[in-house]
Amino acid sequence: MNLTGGIVLFVTIWFMAFLTILPIGHKSQSDAGHVVPGTPASAPAELNMRRKVVITTLVAVLVWGI
Repeated sequence: MNLTGGIVLFVTIWFMAFLTILPIGHKSQSDAGHVVPGTPASAPAELNMRRKVVITTLVAVLVWGI
């Protein structure tokens, strides 16, 4: 596999893992008991995007390495 194919494969794996990991641990505002006016009750109460990106990157590196 050449460099371009490896990069494309990694990015594809990363986005698939990201979309899989994104809803894990999701706590909505209605679950937390505090809905901010003007937002839907299903909006996330806390958005831990940095943590999810790091976990996604680790999973993608492991899968890509295999």
